Amino acid sequence: MEDIDIWQKKFEFCDYSKKLIGRIEYLNTIVDSPIDITEVEKGIYYTRKYHATQMRQSGEPYYSHPIEVAIMLADFTALEAPKLYKSYMMNVALLHDTIEDTILTHADISKIFDKNIADNVERLTRIKPYGKISSGEMLNLLIQEQRYDIALIKVFDRLHNLQTINAKSTEKALETVKETIESFLLIAAYLEIRTVEQQLLNVCNNFIKQHFPSEQKAIFRSVYEISFFNFKIIQNKLKRMQYYFRKKKA
Repeated sequence: MEDIDIWQKKFEFCDYSKKLIGRIEYLNTIVDSPIDITEVEKGIYYTRKYHATQMRQSGEPYYSHPIEVAIMLADFTALEAPKLYKSYMMNVALLHDTIEDTILTHADISKIFDKNIADNVERLTRIKPYGKISSGEMLNLLIQEQRYDIALIKVFDRLHNLQTINAKSTEKALETVKETIESFLLIAAYLEIRTVEQQLLNVCNNFIKQHFPSEQKAIFRSVYEISFFNFKIIQNKLKRMQYYFRKKKA
């Protein structure tokens, strides 16, 4: 952790970070409460540092993924939920895979940033004291905890992963698509995040149409049946989520 006090001297832009910082610079001009760009650069520095040697199946550096998630999050929160347009949200998005996939720990993040950011990154970690959970299960946990701000980050995490889904095997990709329809698409719909809902739906539909054209209706029907059964269980929570986001827009 020798670079805590000198990270700014070591900070270097890459194409991905330029895109994020440029977007935030623009969004800062149209919101009432601008984000501290230095804080975001700090998050970029540490996500690049700890994901440095990792690559995505698409062939891109792994750190491109959390940066793209942060860009999606910045756009949505600035325009749709401005009270969530905060540097802590950007940094949780940037660091969301570090505890699970790198040597960075909760204690490290608390020391470098703060405990709030560390706690929220930990919430986005699938490895729990009782074992590893699925992304859908994680989303349900976030709903149960009423951490709708962090659930939003998870939705954008899934959206970006879907955009590069063809890098996965067909079998793994289909599992991701089914989970998306069952959990993520349902929550996006009832949150009334229409653009995100449509993007999730389009990617899932295009994948099934491409790889399983004869089974397209059957797959959607079977997964939606599970989805709406689950909806009966979490209906009240979803109503609270709708209220939360309407309140945050005010």
